[in-house]
Formats: sequence, structure tokens, C-alpha cells
Amino acid sequence: MAIKAYRPTTPAQRGKTTQDFDQITTKKPMKSLLKAKKQQAGKNNQGRITVRHRGGGVKRHYRLLTHNLPKDLKLEVVEIEYDPNRSARIARVKDQNGTYYYVLADKNMTKGSKFSTGDEVAVEESNRLPLENIPVGTFVYAVELTPGRGAQMIRAAGSSAQLMAKEDGYATLRMPSGEVRKVLSACQASVGVVGNEQHQNVKIGAAGRTRRKGIRPTVRGVVMNATDHPHGGGDGGRHGSGKAPRTPWGQLTLGYRTRHNKKTNKMIVRSRHEGKRK
Repeated sequence: MAIKAYRPTTPAQRGKTTQDFDQITTKKPMKSLLKAKKQQAGKNNQGRITVRHRGGGVKRHYRLLTHNLPKDLKLEVVEIEYDPNRSARIARVKDQNGTYYYVLADKNMTKGSKFSTGDEVAVEESNRLPLENIPVGTFVYAVELTPGRGAQMIRAAGSSAQLMAKEDGYATLRMPSGEVRKVLSACQASVGVVGNEQHQNVKIGAAGRTRRKGIRPTVRGVVMNATDHPHGGGDGGRHGSGKAPRTPWGQLTLGYRTRHNKKTNKMIVRSRHEGKRK
């Protein structure tokens, strides 16, 4: 995939780039694998805003991806499609029984390519099998955290994890963030790297493009009133000088750790924060 630049006919066009959609083979998704996606504007069922800066955006349907493919399937890629709900491309695949699925498309998937799932399948691109049967050093994606639950990690465009070691029923993975963590060897993973790897290099370039994603503008705390933000208020001079930055609810930011999931700490061999400023 390549990045395409626009002709600089306006100031916004000059700094805007877009994705190359040459890999996509159809613009029509499969209706049986779609469902309606209602815009909630960041509000819960009581009407309270739980996620700020959400609202508007273009209408879109949700693609029903299968992150937990059954074993012993022989699949053929029928189409490569665009998914408005994720950064990666998706593949419409058909198994030997004629059943269709949507799965994440890796960078080597093309229309007509074939792959398999199962405990004893070959260690080849796109094949899905347990980590215990994958050689050390292999790059994988769509990794399970719990056997049988389906892929929960390594699903973003261009991402992959490297299998570093296997010992005592656990596989050690080096994650895209730099974290090294353990996962049960029985967990399934797909061999390869998620496609659309140039996604991170796209420049938005225009405010309207972000609004069409359903993201509303963000206002700095220092220009708010004191009742609305810890940084707000004052006489128009410098704000917050010498004070630690905080969220609108008073929580410290910029380096303050908010992870408290102690029961999984034992699975982390090396934190992604090691080597950085504490």
C-alpha cells in the first residue's frame, strides 16, 4: 500500500494525504455479515456523556468479523474490503462448506489466496494455529488472551507480535508497544502481519475529515472556566504554571500510571515503560 497526496489546490489539500485503495476488490459488503450501527454520540443509556468529543459523522454499518474461526477449515479469500470501523482491511472468505466469514486481512492476502485453520496446519502466512505449534521468532497477529475466546490482541493495521520463547505451557510475545508478556501456549494466533501498514502515515489535513469520523473538536482546559476544568479561570495570563497537568476530573496526566490490573501483572515479563523516564 502506498500513500497518495492531493493536488495542492487549497491550504488543506496541501497537507492532506489518503490511503491507496488498490488492494480493495469490491465496494459492496455482504449484507448477511452487516448490522446497523447507531450513533450514540458518546452517551450512555441515561443520556449522560461518558466519552467526550463524540457526535455526528457519516452513517456506517458494522461488519461482523469472526475472531474465533472454527478449527480444520480450508478458506479461500473471495474479496478484500474496506471497513469503516477499523484501521485494517478485512477479507471476505469462504470455507469448504460454502460458509462466508469476515476476517482481518494480513498484508499478503489477495483475492483467491487460500489458508487454513487447525492444530496441525503448516506454519505459513495467514494460517491460524496454536502458539505451541508455531516456531520461535515467527510474527503473529490476532492473538487470543484466553483459549477459545477469539482474537483480542494485535488487530490494528500494520501490527504484529513476535514469538520470543515457549516454556512451561506459556508463550512469550513481544508486543507492538515493546511490552514482553506471556500468553498460554494453547491460544490461537494467525501467522503474519496485519495489512494496511501505511495507515499510520496518513495525514488528516482538514478538520472536516475528522468530523466525518464522528469526532468533535477538543477545547483546551486553560481556556475554560474554573468550574469546568482544573486548569480554567484566571485573568487571561499564563495558566497552570508550575502545576501538574490534570484531567477535567482532577486525575493526574502525563506519566501518571492508571493501570491497576494487578492479577495480570505476573504475565508481563517486561513493561513497555522500562527504559523510559519514570
